[in-house]
Amino acid sequence: MILILLGPPGAGKGTQARRLSEGRNLFQLSTGDMLRQAIKAGTPLGEKVRRQMDAGQLVSDEIVIGIIADCMESKDCLGGFILDGFPRTLAQAEALDRMLEEKSCRIGAVIEMQVNDEELAKRITGRFSCAECNIGYHDQFRPPKQESVCDECGGTEFVRREDDTEETVVARLKAYHEQTEPLLPYYRAQGILLPVDGMAGIDDVTRQMNEVLDAVKTD
Repeated sequence: MILILLGPPGAGKGTQARRLSEGRNLFQLSTGDMLRQAIKAGTPLGEKVRRQMDAGQLVSDEIVIGIIADCMESKDCLGGFILDGFPRTLAQAEALDRMLEEKSCRIGAVIEMQVNDEELAKRITGRFSCAECNIGYHDQFRPPKQESVCDECGGTEFVRREDDTEETVVARLKAYHEQTEPLLPYYRAQGILLPVDGMAGIDDVTRQMNEVLDAVKTD
C-alpha cells in the first residue's frame, strides 16, 4: 500500500508515520531524509538537489518526484511506503499521481489528521526535546517525569526549535490552509480520504488510523 498522511504542522504526522511504518511494514519516505540521502549518494538527482540547495533555492517538484520514483525501486519499498511531508500542494499531488500511473501504481489511502488550530498552536509552542537523544517532550502534555531530566537517557540539556514561536506557528498554519488544504477535496473525490481525530491522544490516533486502514479494500 502507498499511504499519505495529511495534516497541519505539529499534528503529529511524523510520530504516526513511524508507528504505522513499524506496525504495517511500510517504509517511511520523509522528503527531507530522501533529499539528504540523494545528496550523500551523489546520484545525478542528488547533485541537482545539492546545487539548488547551495544556491538557496527550493528543490523543484520535478526533482522531488524523481527521487520518490527512484526510492520506489529500492527493496525497502517493495511492501509499500508512507509519504511523510509530501505532497504539500495540489500541483505536487497531480504530479505524484502521474508518476505513479506511469508505474502502474496508485495511492491506497490518504489519512487526514483533523485538528483545531488554537489547540494545535498550544501543542507546538510548548514542545521541546532532549539535546542528547532527541526524544520529544511538552510543557503541558508530556513533561519529563523528573523535572529537567530526560526519561530516556538522563540528559539535562533540552532544546526548542527556533520556529516553534506563536508568530511562526500562525504563519505555518496559514500556509497549510492556503496551499495544502486543497488536497482534501482532491483526494476525497478519489474516494481515498480517511479522516481521524488528530487531537486525541497519541495511542488513540494510532488506533483510529489502524481501524480505518483495516477497512480499506486492497487489490
